[in-house]
Amino acid sequence: MKPESSIAQEAIFEIIENQMRDNKPPITKETYERLIAEGHSKEETMKLIGCALSSEIFDIMKNSEPFDEERYSRNLNALPELPWDED
Repeated sequence: MKPESSIAQEAIFEIIENQMRDNKPPITKETYERLIAEGHSKEETMKLIGCALSSEIFDIMKNSEPFDEERYSRNLNALPELPWDED
């Protein structure tokens, strides 16, 4: 049986891959390409984008609000700085 953290990471990576495949939102694929061009590995890039996505999911659940593409885009644009490293 896989650890819960592995299952969660696989789900997050699947969401990212779906976003890039569907080009929705386009910023996900743009961020992936930017981070790869900056020298990050594929795994590190996926983990960084996963951090931005996880932060968005957390905000959605915590505040019972819809997906905020603007906030998600801001977090992606800030990578490799992580959303919770702002303070």
